[in-house]
Amino acid sequence: MTNRITESESNYNHLDKMSVTELLAGINNEDKTVAFAVEKAIPQIEKLVTAIADKMKIGGRLFYLGAGTSGRLGIVDASECPPTYGVEQGLVIGIIAGGDKAIRKAVEFAEDDENQGWKDLQEHLINSNDTVIGITASGTAPYVIGALKKCNEDGITTGSITCNPGSPVAQAAKYPVEVVVGPEFVTGSTRMKSGTAQKLVLNMISTTVMIKLGRVKGNRMVDMQLSNNKLMDRGTKMVMDELKTDYETANELLKKYGSVRKAVEGGK
Repeated sequence: MTNRITESESNYNHLDKMSVTELLAGINNEDKTVAFAVEKAIPQIEKLVTAIADKMKIGGRLFYLGAGTSGRLGIVDASECPPTYGVEQGLVIGIIAGGDKAIRKAVEFAEDDENQGWKDLQEHLINSNDTVIGITASGTAPYVIGALKKCNEDGITTGSITCNPGSPVAQAAKYPVEVVVGPEFVTGSTRMKSGTAQKLVLNMISTTVMIKLGRVKGNRMVDMQLSNNKLMDRGTKMVMDELKTDYETANELLKKYGSVRKAVEGGK
């Protein structure tokens, strides 16, 4: 039986009798502990990131698979990779139990079907070059565990992100990441510390992988999509800095070439 710390009793009681200040301070105090819990998992995250980068360098994709909050966090991270790093849609893919409608509204019992996760992955013609990360705070969602087991059988690299030690999902994953954040402020409300921990780990994974794939130059997003005025301005200033030119010239180059990387190369 999994030691479900995520479901354990809050360290705080009588929340309904607390003042707003007390509630906010209590939540903040709990949140302060999350980054330290993530720090302890860095060796696990390193192994997972290295495996992902190796697969993606030979044409593999990265899949995030989860239910509820965990699924939504995966979708958020996946959706931000194309605009941030200029990679094509479908290189990083977020899948949630219950389908896209579950992004906005909870779908009852969606996480309890141990066969559906694998079916959802098959719709993307998943293959042995790909990596699948199962995300579940409790580490017990059948939707995720079933999919990882099938991936293992088919030679697909598997990882997991969970907030309980020794969970079934960690046992199913080749590269498990366990971030044990302890009891939630509101007992069992894993969208709080557990969700924050998962978001931090997802940021670390996708950012580090994209850097290793050559999508950052120095410390800058040279392949970002120029999808609004703020990003056009940021890109123009990057080109100015690289080419030591004026704003107008840099802006014209950026408009001509469509990305910071190409504008710098074309302007030299």
